[in-house]
Amino acid sequence: MTKENNLQSNLKIRPLSPVGKGLGIAAGDSLAQPLVGEIAAQGWNLLREDVSLPVAVLSESRLQHNLQWMKDFIASYGLKLAPHGKTTMSPALFQRQLDNGAWGITLATAPQVQAAYHFGVRRVILANQLVGRANMAIISRLLQDPDFECYVIVDSAANVEQLGQFFAQTGQRLNLLLELGVAGGRTGVRDAATRAAVLETIARYPQALALRGVEVYEGVLNDEAAIREFLRLALRDLMTLEAHGQLAAGAAILTGAGSAWFDLVAEEWAGASLGDARVLDIILRPGCYLTHDVGIYKASEARIQACNPIARAMHSSLLPALQLWAYVQSIPEPGLVILGLGKRDAAFDAGLPVPALHFRPHNKGRPGDEKPAPAPADWQLTKMMDQHAFMHVPAGADLQVGDMLALDISHPCLTFDKWRQLLVVDDNYTVIDAVETFF
Repeated sequence: MTKENNLQSNLKIRPLSPVGKGLGIAAGDSLAQPLVGEIAAQGWNLLREDVSLPVAVLSESRLQHNLQWMKDFIASYGLKLAPHGKTTMSPALFQRQLDNGAWGITLATAPQVQAAYHFGVRRVILANQLVGRANMAIISRLLQDPDFECYVIVDSAANVEQLGQFFAQTGQRLNLLLELGVAGGRTGVRDAATRAAVLETIARYPQALALRGVEVYEGVLNDEAAIREFLRLALRDLMTLEAHGQLAAGAAILTGAGSAWFDLVAEEWAGASLGDARVLDIILRPGCYLTHDVGIYKASEARIQACNPIARAMHSSLLPALQLWAYVQSIPEPGLVILGLGKRDAAFDAGLPVPALHFRPHNKGRPGDEKPAPAPADWQLTKMMDQHAFMHVPAGADLQVGDMLALDISHPCLTFDKWRQLLVVDDNYTVIDAVETFF
């Protein structure tokens, strides 16, 4: 069985969750829940109220658009893609990214790597320090599979020493990436003395540790000029490592790019080379492109469309593909609408959800809509509690208890991790699939 088939088969074995953050029971159905892989056969439609709300929904057509957009963008620069899997932690979506040409998947913790491996992912960048014996043991167990590749970042001699001792005992060799950082930022080497100490410690464990390249996370910076200089520093550092013979055999790796500044990374690193004797894989790691949003990443997309020549030439942009649907639950006073959705359903760290669509179902003789209509711009969420959202509307707004609203979100990462399953719908809001998450 191929790795791809193994992933697909594993995705079909779990039943949909009947309560909580899974999918509710379709109207008229028994309590028995279908398998995830059987969801399309149910014939559910969101607008017919076949599914309980609130629910997280992915647009199939927009997902496919975003996958193709990023594939074309990366190919235009001759780079590779290892999208950050922590955004969705959904193996089904990992597979779609791999099927669309991704080099591998980036993850943030050893348990995340283990979950991805369980569903067939065999090439991983652990964009984090691997600290602690239990975490090292997870990676060690996965490395028993000769088809599994893992690259771990390091920024201190202390961590390198711990890794060296552990993997020397296992008889395995761990691939490392030297992480560069900036003052006041997150992790990463800050100065020449620390860098030298890290490299010296790596050199003491030639059988257990292999330095394969350089990693950065430019998202801790907000100034374009500073980001570009940081990226140039990383490239120069990689060239220095190569010139001094400090890189292990095999392809060298230069990797960076979160979801906000991936265009600058592409511009600065495209065409870089270490010479004919060394293959250089330049790998970008944005994760939020898959679903995009209407908040922090919409702002980044506007900048990219205005400034990046490749993006402009593509004559399209990323589209928000993740929405939350909720009912109007109460209209307790004029101008105030309470929605059945809250902090347990949607991210709120980078802005509250934004009403996008309004739909009135057909039931009990009440006039209904044929299709969702755009929500007026003056319908605005002002506060969320655990499972209630406060929406202010003009007095006399055409809203009734039982109406349905679709809300766009900002920061998809912190919305995905609130759901065990998400629906995938076509453009008619028929449910054609469901994807699971493994946070």
